[in-house]
Amino acid sequence: MSCNIQRLVKLLLVLVLIYSTALSQSVKQTDTSLLIRSDHYNFELNLVSGSIDYIFSNGSYFNNIVSVFHDVKLGKHASNEFAQHTYTIEKNKDGIEHAVTINFIHEDRSKPFRLVQYITIYKDQPYILCSVAAEAINKSTLLESNYISPFATLAGKSNSVFVNGAKPRLLDAAYDNDNWVKYLTVDWNDKHVQGEGYEFTSLYDYEKMNGIVLGNLSHNFWKTGIKYKTSKDTGNIDDLIVYGGASTEDNPTLPKEFGGYDGTHDVVPHGTMKGEQISSPLVFICYDAYIHNAYHLYGQLNAKISGSLSWNGYAPFYWNSFGIENVLGHKGIMMPGGISEVSDFISSMNNFNRYAKPVISIDSYDQSIYTTEVLASIGKYGEKRNQEMGFYFIPFAVWTWKNSIDTAKLQHTNEYIRNVTLKDNSGKTIIYKDGDFGAFPLDPTHPATRERIIAELQNAKAINAKFLKIDFLSAGAMESTVRYKKNIRSGLEGYNYGMKMLKQLIDSVLGKDIFITQAISPMFPHQYAHARFLSTDIYSHLRDDKKKFPNYGSTASSMITSSHLGWVHGTLLPFTNMDVIVMKNFQRNADISEKDIKIRLYSMITLGSIFGDGTDFRNSEARRRAKKYLDNESICRFFSTPKAFLPLKTADGLDEDQQLSFYLPQDTLLISAFNFSVKNTYKSSFNRNRIGLKHNNYIIKDFITNNTIAVWDKDDTTFSFKINAEDAILFKLYPTN
Repeated sequence: MSCNIQRLVKLLLVLVLIYSTALSQSVKQTDTSLLIRSDHYNFELNLVSGSIDYIFSNGSYFNNIVSVFHDVKLGKHASNEFAQHTYTIEKNKDGIEHAVTINFIHEDRSKPFRLVQYITIYKDQPYILCSVAAEAINKSTLLESNYISPFATLAGKSNSVFVNGAKPRLLDAAYDNDNWVKYLTVDWNDKHVQGEGYEFTSLYDYEKMNGIVLGNLSHNFWKTGIKYKTSKDTGNIDDLIVYGGASTEDNPTLPKEFGGYDGTHDVVPHGTMKGEQISSPLVFICYDAYIHNAYHLYGQLNAKISGSLSWNGYAPFYWNSFGIENVLGHKGIMMPGGISEVSDFISSMNNFNRYAKPVISIDSYDQSIYTTEVLASIGKYGEKRNQEMGFYFIPFAVWTWKNSIDTAKLQHTNEYIRNVTLKDNSGKTIIYKDGDFGAFPLDPTHPATRERIIAELQNAKAINAKFLKIDFLSAGAMESTVRYKKNIRSGLEGYNYGMKMLKQLIDSVLGKDIFITQAISPMFPHQYAHARFLSTDIYSHLRDDKKKFPNYGSTASSMITSSHLGWVHGTLLPFTNMDVIVMKNFQRNADISEKDIKIRLYSMITLGSIFGDGTDFRNSEARRRAKKYLDNESICRFFSTPKAFLPLKTADGLDEDQQLSFYLPQDTLLISAFNFSVKNTYKSSFNRNRIGLKHNNYIIKDFITNNTIAVWDKDDTTFSFKINAEDAILFKLYPTN
């Protein structure tokens, strides 16, 4: 080691010791490594191999982690392949809080660029942020890439990742909430599994609910994929790669959650980033003894970095026509005249009207039937009953006949549809939803897309809409070979451009007091809406396999995804949206039971959803049920300011025989549990210490009826319960002397 290098090492060691004192973390430095220790994690930079090891306090670990960069011309390069590995340390103020960043630098004289891994740690925080950048040595060199990974297991090394616990799991999150795709929970006992999730994952113990959250925090350019391959040895993962550049085509020959429809729906490779420096997604790594805490921190940091909307006042209560009318309304199931009867009945429900003004929202309508004039007349009718109007539209896709793409003009514009659509590798319009009458993605950067949005918003203004449901947003994020704005180089960059434009136009045309809920859409970026569907449309029947009902859209199937997403409420978004409930039947499906209604309501309450209904109130039985459930005092009070419960037992796997439990700590603590099994009783218990109860006696009451169910004696640590097959509970706990 030269004298200059020795002096540099000593200087770095002094700086590390100074920073470690400030950060309450211990540091050990040798000629071959840098080791950082804290109460939550240890990680070590290997200066010989160029890899990083992470070890967490529960015994889980990531070994031999490297970064990988693919350049269009220069090929693939991993950080361990460089000849020299050094580091520097700097204080960092990144907008979140004071931090220290370790720059792990990989250089090689044979390569025209270096890789720099940035690892940021925080005082008294359990999380680490990491990213990587490829930096040209010579400023005249331009790099170009559509694949960069800040976190990848080193190929050929076994047991690179280990998830500690009796029942280790990996969560495989779908890219968006389309096609009734569920979140896949990977269980080593099922089979040797490999797959790809998107944006975030968790590696956790299903029994103890402790584990690690990995997730992308930057949502401006890269669609982030998370590839994995589990080992034959339980808890071991041979491959785990978090990368920017995900682009996956739907494959109907595969199961939905295994590559069928859970990807990005792209038919074109991910766009390339180009410049002297190519930066990766920013990855969040956090272990916690309660996995929900790690997720909550992940949501909070996303909100800090990208922003989030807030909502003043009560959450909206809304009625939506889609539960009755079917798409377009051309079957005449309700027609405009029936809306007045719905409006009249809604105005008769005292508790339903006690908080926010109820919203009447006409969904997916045929504009030759529900013209702006007709909608305005409905709005005036509702205004007399203290109701507001909702408005539905699709900003970044057009539904039309496939054979009209080249000859028809885009609605509200003088531009041919073919000139506004996103294009495949052959230069042809991409098909977003196939069929003779299908959906086709619009370029969010095209002036005609903006012109069409303005016209739709002006229609919304004409009916004085205060509630917007925007749908099929994923279309605007698709990769394309052509865009109007040439400086927009990826699908997500174009989508961000479009969503920012859309929000600015909403503020300008309608005002800033408009509630925005997203239906089909990517999870990220999140900052342009007040609520988002956690899963695709829900039809309120209990299970997908129930006879006389669709094999999708059930309460059970929605909870397989939604039980993992309560952390979204209050971090990414002010509220969630579990879609509407119905009091009798959804469209022309069979009638649901009152028990199905109760379970569906409990699921909406548990996830902190806004209160939506899609019932045909012209039916007497539907009105009776609505008086019992929709106009219930306790239910309406909760939905005026909904909160998401904390999970104690989340969904596991894809089977609908799920048994779930949750709690909501507040002055009157709430507990809920669900048994979707058709055969088995759910026998479980709530632990006093686990849910934060004091050692008092508690009266346990039914949420809806307020009837006393039991007394939880102060000397009993647990409250045991059993739920019959296909049932659920929701209880209130009141302390007594």
